[in-house]
Amino acid sequence: MVKRHWAILRSPSFYPIRIQGRIVMACTLLHNFIRTHMDLDPEENTPTDVEHMPIGEEQPNQFQIVDVVESSSEWTQWRDDLAEEMFDYWMSTRS
Repeated sequence: MVKRHWAILRSPSFYPIRIQGRIVMACTLLHNFIRTHMDLDPEENTPTDVEHMPIGEEQPNQFQIVDVVESSSEWTQWRDDLAEEMFDYWMSTRS
């Protein structure tokens, strides 16, 4: 179910193990947030076949498939900051 929402989980990752763990945790937290705050999850009834999972921008009658994700320092910093903010928020809700 979580892979339906986030394409980064559908293929092997080349990030360090620590970052991979944070990515999975962030995606899972977002999944739980959606399930908590939405009456109906639009992804819940979609096909599970990978061919039916759109990745990237939709084009008429065609999907762009992302099979490799390369990191850049700008995106890595943005992702790390976002993951840190999400983790801090999650930790603050546990007390």
